[in-house]
Amino acid sequence: MKTSLSLVLIVLISFSFLSCSKDSAKNDPNKKDSKQKLSSETVWSISVGATPPTINPLSSTTVDATKIQNFSLEGLLDADPDTLDWRPALAKSWEIKDDGMTFEFVIREGISWHDGTPFTVEDVKFSFDIIFRDDYSTHAIRPYFENFHPPTIMGSGKIQFKAKKKYHKNFDVLASGGYLSIVPKHIYDNPKDKKALNKILIGTGPYKLKTIKRGKWALLEKNDQWWGRKIPYLKDQYQFDKVIVRFIKGETPNLENFKKGNLSFMGLTAEQYVKKSKGGNWGTSYKKEKVENKSVKGYQFIGFNLKNPLFQSKKTRKAMAHLMNRELMIKKFLFDFSLPATGPLYQQNIYADPKVKPLDFNPQKALKLLREEGWKDTDRDQILDKMIDGKKRAFSYTLLIPNKDFEKFLTIFKEDSKKAGIDVKLKLIEWNTFVKHLDERKFEAVMLGWGGGAVQWDPKQIWHSDSEKNGGSNFIYYSNKEVDRLIDLARITMDRQKRIPILRKVYRLIAEDAPYIFLFNRKFELYAYQGNLERPKPTFNYIIGTSYWELMGR
Repeated sequence: MKTSLSLVLIVLISFSFLSCSKDSAKNDPNKKDSKQKLSSETVWSISVGATPPTINPLSSTTVDATKIQNFSLEGLLDADPDTLDWRPALAKSWEIKDDGMTFEFVIREGISWHDGTPFTVEDVKFSFDIIFRDDYSTHAIRPYFENFHPPTIMGSGKIQFKAKKKYHKNFDVLASGGYLSIVPKHIYDNPKDKKALNKILIGTGPYKLKTIKRGKWALLEKNDQWWGRKIPYLKDQYQFDKVIVRFIKGETPNLENFKKGNLSFMGLTAEQYVKKSKGGNWGTSYKKEKVENKSVKGYQFIGFNLKNPLFQSKKTRKAMAHLMNRELMIKKFLFDFSLPATGPLYQQNIYADPKVKPLDFNPQKALKLLREEGWKDTDRDQILDKMIDGKKRAFSYTLLIPNKDFEKFLTIFKEDSKKAGIDVKLKLIEWNTFVKHLDERKFEAVMLGWGGGAVQWDPKQIWHSDSEKNGGSNFIYYSNKEVDRLIDLARITMDRQKRIPILRKVYRLIAEDAPYIFLFNRKFELYAYQGNLERPKPTFNYIIGTSYWELMGR
């Protein structure tokens, strides 16, 4: 969960806000932490929505934590941003044995952790083994590794992984830091103060975490000893002296910080791109781009706690989906830069069944489904009710929202639900509290989003019934035996062309069950940047490529 290759929780309509600048602003968080003037240093800054509850790579699941970790943590291999072909990283070479079940990696020599301790093959083995220890909350990523036997160290620099059975992503799971982030054994193995690990980050990557201050920023400094600076395809990345990850909530504060120069590169929402990024210095001092690439794309949703009697009927859930006027929201707030989501994956992906259509806004159909399920307004209070377990239950529930920017969308949904006799209470809560409610399963309904995951889709993390246990990502308690069977079958189907119809059926079955109200899939990447920023090209095939950008004249 350290890169876009695996699934993380997201809360914004746009992709994350990033920045890069020659920063001399008086309110810069590093001003008091260094005797050197910032005007002589280059600073790259990311803005994320909230201070993550933990940056411990063994237990964090939020995109905010991931944005910090990506500067410090690495995997065994690196993916080419234009082809997704694997290239050496912490491992200098690898071999897939003829049986397709055995994978060997040879570790690169001369690498050190940020604290100076030598990196060894023991750290690689530990990074795998600890996923199956219950003293860390690693349940969300265990499904990716349960198919492997514990790895064997073959020598001073070689490690071997054996799979229990074939799985189409076995090698990717081992190679990618998005799944197997390599962490230092001497830090995470039986620490004296486990809580202290929530605020530290020791990696081998291009930046070292110096400090993190809740509600303000995380500050990272360039790792001059980073091994990647000697590698031709890596050396042109991460040229900035410092990285500041700012915790700025809300679209307007982020845009204002950008225009003040505190953020010199940022993702734009559709509204910002169309309405709020023109006139003044737009087009001169700073510019904007709309690009289309093959990058994985997330989706937003409303998820229901399926243990709650209100939401156990598929007809009832579909009725609520028919009360979501996504077409109006896309036109009014997203300016036709998004598509109505049809199911549990962005619909541009090859595994999304193109025959599945979004549930349209249709209040009449919603009322018909509700009546079929026995919902009536028996006491004429404008709210539907029915007998559930011998008691009259009003159709009223609380929808938790972790981001104020989304209230305008849900206010429309609330009013349309009210007309149908459903009382939806919107409750905005702070992100860390929101995550706690998810972990403890203390919610009726939530508005949230999933990051795009990987191009090669494996639905097990979210949609398999096994993933509802022990803090897994199936926090809504979704369960369908046929979906479980097909997910398990797809995982061992090595031929991509044979896997496509299996996963399209998974997609179709989940969409039919309507466990979420699937909201939007974006079409484009929208961003703005300051005029002093140089870049090799506007986008790579699978990423924007901000790690390659630098300041003019440097």
